[in-house]
Amino acid sequence: MSKTKTKHIVIDARIRRSAGVGRYVDRLLEHLQTLDTSNKYSVLIAPDDPWKPASRRFTPVVSRYKQFSFNPWQQLAFSWQLYRLKPNLVHFTMTGQQPLFYFGRQVTFTHDLTMLRYTRRGRLPKWAHKLRMQAYRLILWQSHHIAKKILVPSEFVRDDVLKYHLFTSRKLVVTLEASEPPLNGKAAEPELAKDGKVVPKNFLLYVGSAFPHKNLRRLVTSFEAILEKQPDLKLVFVGKQEYHSKKLQRWVNKKSYAEHVIFTGFVPDAELKWFYENAAVYVFPSLSEGFGLPGLEAMVHGCPVASSNATCLPEIYGEAAHYFDPLDTEDITKAVLKVLRSEELRKTLVDNGYPQAKQFSWKRMSEQTLAIYDETTE
Repeated sequence: MSKTKTKHIVIDARIRRSAGVGRYVDRLLEHLQTLDTSNKYSVLIAPDDPWKPASRRFTPVVSRYKQFSFNPWQQLAFSWQLYRLKPNLVHFTMTGQQPLFYFGRQVTFTHDLTMLRYTRRGRLPKWAHKLRMQAYRLILWQSHHIAKKILVPSEFVRDDVLKYHLFTSRKLVVTLEASEPPLNGKAAEPELAKDGKVVPKNFLLYVGSAFPHKNLRRLVTSFEAILEKQPDLKLVFVGKQEYHSKKLQRWVNKKSYAEHVIFTGFVPDAELKWFYENAAVYVFPSLSEGFGLPGLEAMVHGCPVASSNATCLPEIYGEAAHYFDPLDTEDITKAVLKVLRSEELRKTLVDNGYPQAKQFSWKRMSEQTLAIYDETTE
């Protein structure tokens, strides 16, 4: 793509190694390095991030400032770092990363509005949680107000943001995310899960975080009813062990059927591939998603998907998932049992899954993003 003048674009990639949005940032950087041969880029990374560019036009810049900080000093210092870089455009890859005192030309990526609906106060006193959420809403409003363009990963999120901030109507641009291709290499069956239990042969699978909006307690509750019909079945949770997953595990361990629920912790790609390829059903009970990558990843490995019908998921999964009401444990039970028992339905879901996942492309998303850079820097 020809340009009359080289532009300097800053990409805030400090969130690169997190789940979800981190994948978006990683794939954007990967494709931009081959797509854009004219502009130069400064990529903001966390101090311990080992990311290295493949293109000389991309320069990693360490940023020591905490993400989503409400600390005035952090806000001012991060703003000053951005001003000193003298960019033509800053791309904040997660809305909320923007410091309040930076008013330069910028675009932002709003993954979803889950923070507004499902953030819990945890150990914070009520007054502190209320103050924190007011600060977050302020940053969200200013980010959307200042941004030249607001990128979103689905039509659902576009409509959701528009309802929340009516002034965004001319700024919103859908840049669909994508699934990963099937994991490389040979699948490797793990010997033991991290909790010491034997890896099962017949199991339901969930891969991802255990944040409250992922709705995993209802999945566990519905699993008890599923066990009455399928007593040899197990439920496997794959994902890094952190505060929410450990809390869920403690809750599960109090159940009479706890031996049927397995927490593997983080697993390498070869083992993850085995779980996807051997699961009876991938179950995704989430209450709120911006795009829903995990279900697509199950599809590319030939795993039938039973999914929540909430937010963007029917838009992204189309006819390649069997849906349920995530607030109704009986409906979750019925949906999962139907997929387990019907070979015809399982085959239909698997057959539909491959072409559904192929509808999405990280390269196309990156091309759309580059076009937005060009448009907003003219």
